[in-house]
Amino acid sequence: MGIPLYAVIKENIKQEVKAFRPYFKGEIFLDVNKRFYGPTQRTLGLMGFVRLGVWKNFIRAWRNGFTGNTAGEGFILGGVYVIGARDQGVLLEHREKEFGDKVDHQSLLDAVEKIKPSIRTKSEQ
Repeated sequence: MGIPLYAVIKENIKQEVKAFRPYFKGEIFLDVNKRFYGPTQRTLGLMGFVRLGVWKNFIRAWRNGFTGNTAGEGFILGGVYVIGARDQGVLLEHREKEFGDKVDHQSLLDAVEKIKPSIRTKSEQ
């Protein structure tokens, strides 16, 4: 599709980023101050483990071979954003509601299809 990918992570425990590299070809930025996560970080504390959806997501991941780890912070929720070229703005915003909450693949593809090519004007060159 020719769309650049970027990841923003909050920590790099052991060799996680290196192990993730074969699955993600874009740039990965480490945000140690967690500024990308906003002025109010969205977390799901220990009570998140009593939610049925969290357990369903855990079982799904486990059945697919994901083992995870218990190192690191672990309570800040993530998300997926599709940001268009120039003044298109945010085309998709998916904020995790609970651990393991995945973005809808069709919504993601639809948002990526809406990205207009960035064309530079002569004054910008």
